[in-house]
Amino acid sequence: MRELRRMMEMWNGDAVVGRHGSRSGRRPPASGLLSLAVMAIMVGGTARPAHGQANDGTGAIQGSPVLRSDGGLTAQVGLGETLPPPESEARPAIQEDVGEYDDARPYTLERAVAISLRNNRRLAVSQYDLDMANKQVSEAYGALFPEIDGFASLQRNLELPSAFLPKIFVDPDADPDDLIAVTFGADNQWNAGLALTQPLFDAGVFVGVGTAGSFRNLAREALRGSAQGVATTTRIAYLNVLLAQEAVRVTQNSIERVRQTLEETRALNRAGLTSDYDVLRLEVQLANIEPNLRRAQNEVAEARRVLAIEMGLGETASAAAFGELHQIDLSQGAENSEDNVALLAFAGVPEAATAEYEQLEVVALSNRTDLQQARLQRDLEQARVRYERTQLFPTVSGFFNWGLQAQENGALNFYGENPDQRFTTSAVGVQLDVPIFSGARRWNRVEQRKIGVRQAEERIGDLRQRAAHEVETVLSDLTESRSRAEAQRQAVSQAQRGFDIVTTEYLAGTQPRLEVTAAELALRQAEQNYALAIYDYLVAQAQLDLAVGVVPAVDPVVEAMIEGDIRPEDRVDPDAAGDPISNDDREGDR
Repeated sequence: MRELRRMMEMWNGDAVVGRHGSRSGRRPPASGLLSLAVMAIMVGGTARPAHGQANDGTGAIQGSPVLRSDGGLTAQVGLGETLPPPESEARPAIQEDVGEYDDARPYTLERAVAISLRNNRRLAVSQYDLDMANKQVSEAYGALFPEIDGFASLQRNLELPSAFLPKIFVDPDADPDDLIAVTFGADNQWNAGLALTQPLFDAGVFVGVGTAGSFRNLAREALRGSAQGVATTTRIAYLNVLLAQEAVRVTQNSIERVRQTLEETRALNRAGLTSDYDVLRLEVQLANIEPNLRRAQNEVAEARRVLAIEMGLGETASAAAFGELHQIDLSQGAENSEDNVALLAFAGVPEAATAEYEQLEVVALSNRTDLQQARLQRDLEQARVRYERTQLFPTVSGFFNWGLQAQENGALNFYGENPDQRFTTSAVGVQLDVPIFSGARRWNRVEQRKIGVRQAEERIGDLRQRAAHEVETVLSDLTESRSRAEAQRQAVSQAQRGFDIVTTEYLAGTQPRLEVTAAELALRQAEQNYALAIYDYLVAQAQLDLAVGVVPAVDPVVEAMIEGDIRPEDRVDPDAAGDPISNDDREGDR
């Protein structure tokens, strides 16, 4: 995809937009492109195939203007009846079977996005983040309930502890300064107890519950943002497959077209109407084009693997796409083929090209997930300010303690043989804790959280400006690509007519072959520009949906994830996601 896109950018000066719809590059002068391409063809040089046009699986189409993978633009037209070349001049058939290219299972765009929303691992990570936030909310609520702890212990005294007491305690006649060692305790000692603590007044506990709730809301919006990103990435990956498939179709048509022209020229050469150099030049051109078919097919396989990764189908899976960019007519709408209608209809902002910027800006400022997350982050910082302030207040808690102790010499009779060997204790009370001085640490933490609130406000302001800019930029890209597609569609028709005229005159001997080459270049470039304009339009539509925060098929899935109806462990089985069908079958995935 990178090499294809780089070649198309060299011709058109347009780069595939990223998420924010930025474009770079300038359009070279048309005359300079024409001269360079003609020179490349005359010297028999090859260019990297314009990676990115879809293969329809049918081979060449008579009368259809198409891209040629050697870097130029030509058309599939009949050049009249030709004499078959000698067997020594016949060339082998094109090898089109490349395994993964033919075996990939096709999916509709809607189905591909639906599977990615269930299987994508980046989205699963965001869902686990929400699970963690839910557990933190439960943890915060737990601080409102009593805390009960229990303990039990057994101690075996190998040597009983002793203490020195005045000897006069046991001998009244002893010197008052004399001491005597007295042994305490028993061989075995048991201790057990329970401790219950109940917060009666702790502002931090109640504010902490609200803080945890703010964090959960932020995690929910982050999940929505991740789902929108995954859906948009899948849509663009799907369009990249169509762009790559178009390159295969163009290359196949180009090879068939050059072969037909070569046969015509050989027939004219045998009749003495063209030179041997004309035949040689076409043979070199064909030899340079044929390897590009495998290269284009490899690019398709790569694009399909990327799509399969976005869909979470597995390490070795491959996913094909329905639709043909060169057959899409934006002005016809529902009159397009069923596959292409599905491509055009899958949009969060229908008829976006005719929408007013002010309306889209209002939608974006209220729906964009990055703005929503920034607002929720501000709410979270405000909750943290309230929590830090509660650390300045006193806390009141009630407690109840109960304990059991027992001692016994000799055998291990747990907790004594009789009541005389054990006793219990219990206590109940209220505890007041008052923060008095901590070196201004608490106040400094409050000020830190206030600074965090101000930072969040600045981020919101920055994101609002960037959102307005992004919507305006992507909307301009969408409008421009649609206008460019409409103009290029007419250019294709005109270039086709010009090529037909020049070809007829060439066969009649009134035009040199150079004029045919120039006409092919003009037609090839028009076809390429049209395919790229359709691709850019569909990509801009996907980016506009993301820019305004209205991505199709996302919100119902996110709601199900929040409710717990969809879990990361419940992945869609690829074998159950669609029927294994060929690229020519357009019904299996619907």
